[in-house]
Amino acid sequence: MMRHRNRRLATIAASATVLVIAVALGLVALRSAVVFFYSPSEIAAEHPGVEARIRVGGLVLEESVAEAANGATRFVITDRVENVQVEYAGLLPDLFREGQGVVVEGRFAGDGVLQASTVLAKHDETYMPPEVAEALREAGVWQGEGDAQSAAGGTDRR
Repeated sequence: MMRHRNRRLATIAASATVLVIAVALGLVALRSAVVFFYSPSEIAAEHPGVEARIRVGGLVLEESVAEAANGATRFVITDRVENVQVEYAGLLPDLFREGQGVVVEGRFAGDGVLQASTVLAKHDETYMPPEVAEALREAGVWQGEGDAQSAAGGTDRR
């Protein structure tokens, strides 16, 4: 027969084990749902690999939008320092155009082209996704008007 003290220790140990297993399962589930944001310069410095699902933000390079042989749209995202080739098989947003800010989500193929599953375009003249604005600012090519808050979608609109 277990003494009361030993029973309490066994209960605490079993509870701790269940808690560790639950946290580990939660972390594994979250890891597959996390999507990291990169700028083209960050990808050039350290490529995330072909299995990672990522987001890349920047400007659509002028004269880079073309139709691929398979019917998809190919274009280049740039931060004016480095470029990333993108291929997207869906319908592009109405506001998608050359020289505008975009964020694409997808995985790199073996040929180094980002196979996009989602393309997000900025929604008006003053908005730039905060990650894209920061990446462009760090690359020294931010040409937006106003302060950082308005570039990141704040309420200060001039």
